[in-house]
Amino acid sequence: MTKQVQEAYIVAATRTPVGKAPRGMMRNVRPDDMLAHVITGALAQVPTLDPKLISDCVVGCAFPEAEQGLNMARIGVLLAGLPNTIGGVTINRYCSSGINAVQMAADRIRLGEADVMIAAGSESMSLVPMMGNKVALNPEIFAKDENYGIAYGMGLTAEKVAQQWNVSREDQDAFAVESHRRALAAIESGAFKSEITPLDVTYRIPNLETGEVKLVNKTLDTDEGPRRDTTLEGLAKLKTVFDAKGSVTAGNSSQMSDGAGAVIIVSEKILKQFNLVPLARYVTFSVKGVPPEIMGIGPKEAIPAALKLAGLSQGDLKWIELNEAFAAQALAVIRDLDLDTSLINPHGGAIALGHPLGATGAIRTATLIHGMRNRAQKGYGMVTMCIGTGMGAAGILEVL
Repeated sequence: MTKQVQEAYIVAATRTPVGKAPRGMMRNVRPDDMLAHVITGALAQVPTLDPKLISDCVVGCAFPEAEQGLNMARIGVLLAGLPNTIGGVTINRYCSSGINAVQMAADRIRLGEADVMIAAGSESMSLVPMMGNKVALNPEIFAKDENYGIAYGMGLTAEKVAQQWNVSREDQDAFAVESHRRALAAIESGAFKSEITPLDVTYRIPNLETGEVKLVNKTLDTDEGPRRDTTLEGLAKLKTVFDAKGSVTAGNSSQMSDGAGAVIIVSEKILKQFNLVPLARYVTFSVKGVPPEIMGIGPKEAIPAALKLAGLSQGDLKWIELNEAFAAQALAVIRDLDLDTSLINPHGGAIALGHPLGATGAIRTATLIHGMRNRAQKGYGMVTMCIGTGMGAAGILEVL
């Protein structure tokens, strides 16, 4: 018998502040502890909800090994002190892992297989390096020229996109400056306060003369990445990183980061039973593949596909979180689809705020929901990103 699809509602959404990697404010915070922290923070937003009703926890992580290994989702559930009856599964689709976690959790509810789900993402790029601790690519990847973006890094794919879509160095740097400006404006206005669950950390500072170790406690409540000294003149002085004659620099690329985010998703039955306020309704998700050598252009295929599934047009979107892996690819997508730049990352993007890989989709889901609600905006929003090895993803929510 075919089950009737039911609606899935997000009733809580939160994130940690995002730290810079590898030597930033969250460099020693374990990713499973970050995960437990945001799970606890999300549940605190719905205190009447009975945790025993949670069926499962889906967690995105781009490099699930070492401190992020051993099925971090289940470890996070246990660290958060939740009932042993709650499962956990860690998923990986690189940069879209966090939004994929939201999609998978919501689909369990939409199919009637669950009534309460946790969706999250957590990533420490300080503790687990890019590509992980042991890189063991299939030799076939190195044998084909079209796979060089997989074998040798995504920065080269950004250069490829910049060349093919004629995105100049000047435009990339201007885009980066605007990302920092918007992020700083959001911080100064307090726009992120409703979405961040502050995190207490303890730093151990050795005194080399006395041999003593001083413990310093600090509460982290503000993103570390945005820089007030970012200017066009300053960015223009930076050397290119991936191609001596290219245009991609550290200043117009996303930052390596540490962070986590989580949402609670429930059925309409649970909404009524516990008198919960729905923040947003899950609408749909799409993922599309593109050639690996131009992986950054992925959202230009995923965005129209997601809109088609939802029966919407670009004009229906009120807010778009387009992950800024590189200014080159973000601008290429914006221009190719003729997206309204006023709707793109109103509070800044990954160039300023950072990109903790598998956590970003969950983090930016919290930003989209709280951002629209703080502005008293109702309607459709989108979280979208390019994905390593040549993909793009897009998820649509209706903020209520």
